[in-house]
Amino acid sequence: MITNQRPVGDHLREWRQRRRLSQLELACEADISTRHLSFLETGRAQPSREMVLHLAERLDVPLRERNAILVAAGYAPVFPDRSLDDPALAAAREAIRLVLQGHEPSPAIAVDRHWVLVAANRAVAPLIAGADPALLAPPMNVLRLSLHPQGMAPRILNFSQWRGHILDRLRRQVSASADPVLNDLLSELETYMAPGPIDAPDEAVGHGDPAGFVVPLRLRVGDQVLTFISTTTVFGTPIDVSLEQLAVESFFPADTVTAEALRRMAAG
Repeated sequence: MITNQRPVGDHLREWRQRRRLSQLELACEADISTRHLSFLETGRAQPSREMVLHLAERLDVPLRERNAILVAAGYAPVFPDRSLDDPALAAAREAIRLVLQGHEPSPAIAVDRHWVLVAANRAVAPLIAGADPALLAPPMNVLRLSLHPQGMAPRILNFSQWRGHILDRLRRQVSASADPVLNDLLSELETYMAPGPIDAPDEAVGHGDPAGFVVPLRLRVGDQVLTFISTTTVFGTPIDVSLEQLAVESFFPADTVTAEALRRMAAG
């Protein structure tokens, strides 16, 4: 849990500004008066526990930070913050295992809020083979592995496009979460440039944009070029801090060549 000695009003104002809402807009969203919201932000009024949770819900504040706001207001945190290996989360771990296994022969991974690998299915190993062992050692950050010049970067044929996609996504996460660890990761990844020639043109790779509305990952594996599109799955109504910040990244074959190659690798 994050603790902070700042007044609760400072927390509320910061998250309102982070969401780019005026006091009037948030007051309308929360069905309270602008005057009352102003008093809460300036410390002239003390919010009840229910009001803290109500405003945090309207501001879409992450559960970890909701606990911090509650503490700043003088209340006990209400959202459990347990390690994923806690016995109470055994059912969640099993669900993740089944999701990853069920996605085979396509690759899928589970990551925490800082993009550290939590679990992966068997289809992932051939894709990351050959990377610097230091990048593969726990805790493995999958974004660092993807863009690092000693990682997967030399084998990503559309590296500039993929790098832009990763950095844009990470910037949105930093803006939404105010997480300093993610901010440091973003600063690091921005220094990683293309390890070799510019992106290969589509005709050289052999594949165009598979859907026209997604950024594909074009990865050389051995003497083949595999093309993937990815999706993200999160828990819909988490009540635990760790589960809220867990995501499953699934990679789907974008063409028949990739689908066949994945089936051969799984069989072999």
